[in-house]
Order: sequence, then structure tokens, then C-alpha cells
Amino acid sequence: MEKVSAKKPAALKFKKEQYLKWYEDMLLMRRFEERAQQMYLQQKIRGFCHIYIGQEAVAAGSVSAIRPEDNIITAYRDHAHPLVKGLEPKYVMAELFAKATGCSGGKGGSMHIFDVKHKFFGGHGIVGGQIPLGAGLAFADKYRGTDLVTLCLMGDGAVRQGAFHEALNMAMLWKLPVIFIIENNGYAMGTSVQRTSNVTELYELGRAFNMPSFPVDGMKCETVHEAIASAAENARKGNGPTLLEVKTYRYRGHSMSDPATYRTKDEVESFKAKDPIQHTLDTLKDNKWITDAEVEAIEKKIKDVIDDAVKFADESPYPDDSELYKDVYMQEDYPFIMD
Repeated sequence: MEKVSAKKPAALKFKKEQYLKWYEDMLLMRRFEERAQQMYLQQKIRGFCHIYIGQEAVAAGSVSAIRPEDNIITAYRDHAHPLVKGLEPKYVMAELFAKATGCSGGKGGSMHIFDVKHKFFGGHGIVGGQIPLGAGLAFADKYRGTDLVTLCLMGDGAVRQGAFHEALNMAMLWKLPVIFIIENNGYAMGTSVQRTSNVTELYELGRAFNMPSFPVDGMKCETVHEAIASAAENARKGNGPTLLEVKTYRYRGHSMSDPATYRTKDEVESFKAKDPIQHTLDTLKDNKWITDAEVEAIEKKIKDVIDDAVKFADESPYPDDSELYKDVYMQEDYPFIMD
């Protein structure tokens, strides 16, 4: 009888170390957001709270493709990006708790996470408000003569804002080193793209300005990384911006107050079958790059980090009343995040 050989895993463009980094980064984001949900239900976190669960490959794949000194700016679904950028989870959790030790001094909360040290510039509560700011960050770097790049992320609903089109026009006119990233999770709050836009392939909007514009599979770190790396190389050469429509999906509602009844169970389950964390873990296991014991060790390590973050946030003080009059016109440095 002819011997049947075991199926070999497909050849990969990325090494074991990169997959391990993506797995740990995404698992940290997922576990942080799961705990944030619990803390919200316990009323430790107040106000609005937008969870990133399901979209982790966008942040992980984007950050792995750029330099640490490159800028990132995003909208109000903003807990995950600073984590993968390098900000310690305890400072993000403390900010969600509105504590003085939070990365924004307890004044920003869930929607206004900032970390200047790691070049993360928010966290913006106004829909589309960060888009011209992202172009501005890129303008500043070009003016200084650097070869740095800015990632400017937004949701699919933000592309209906006039500021989006204005920023794209100026960025292309001045060849600014900015990558505009639409995290298209299919819904602007509870309204689908099909009900709000005549152009449903959102990357095509960039073509009005002759901007390089492409769709990207946002459920895999590999495809996100490759798209961002290519756009960043183009920007560093002085060729200007790129628009990427990264197609992803959020497993939870728009915010903690959204039951997401506008989506069918089958739709949600179809995207859970493409879960980016499971995809990365499967790749690691298929290539025999990780053991079950190592998976358990990573899970425990991340659980301990999240437990410590919650303890730190819970025990931290609220801002003093005198803080009300600070940072109104100028951001002050907080020493605990600038160490």
C-alpha cells in the first residue's frame, strides 16, 4: 500500500516570531476588552464604552508594519491601539475608570485615550474629527523633513463627513505621508453601509483624488501588515498618502448600550468563524511552533497583566478638583507615563 504523507502547512511569508507577537498582542486586546465589559457592567466604567473585539487584526497588523516612532490617531473605539503600541494596560484601564493615574489623567475616559510617548494621539469622540488631525500630524513630519508616517484610522461611518474628503484632497495635493485606514466593520452605529452610501466599496472614494486606494482583508494580520507596509514605503519615498478600506467586523454592538439587534445571528457567526486570533493560533499550531502548554502560559501571563491593571485602576485616586482648570489650552506631561 502506498504511504500517505501528512499534509504540510502552506509556505508562509512571516516567521514564527511574528506570529507569536501577533497572537500575544491580539489576545491582550481581546482579554482587556472582555474585562472592560465586565467593569462597565459593574459601573466601574461610566459613560460611553466602545469595544474592539473582532477587529484585533487591524491594530496588530498595522503596528507590526510601521516603526515605533510613527504616529497613530483614531476614533473613539480606541482602547486596543495604544496597547499594541506599547502603553501599559494599567494606564488604559485607569483612564477607563476615570482615575488620576490614567493616560489622559482621568479626564478623557474611554473615548479619549492618549499616549504621546508611544506616538498615539487619540482617541477622538467627534465622528471624523481625527481625520484632518491625522493629515496635520503628517504635515508636521513632512515640514520637519522626517520620513515618518501617520496612520489615521476611522470607522466606515466617518467617510460621510465632509472633513474626510477635505483631508484626502489636501493630503494628496501636498503628498503628505499619511495612510488613511477605514476600519469597515459594516455598520455606522446600527446602520449598514448599504443604507448610508451610494458607494459601498469605500476604498473607491480615494480615486476621486487620484489617491492609491485598495481593499484589505481585515480579519488576518498578514494581509493588514502587507498593505500597511506597502503604503508606508510609498509614503516614506515622498509619494504621498494611501487610502485602505480594511474590511473587519465587531462581534459586539456599537457600544456597551447597543444590543445589536439589527444583525442576524448567522451573520455574526459567519465572522466569528474567521476570528483573527484563532486563525493566528491555528497557523502556529499547524507549523508546530507552539504547544498547548505554551498557549496556557501565554493565557495566564495576559490574565495576570489584566488582573494587575484592574487592581491598579481600582486603587488609584480620582483627579483632584484643582485638575479641572489644567490642560484646558495645553497638554501637561504626566510623569508616570513619561518614564
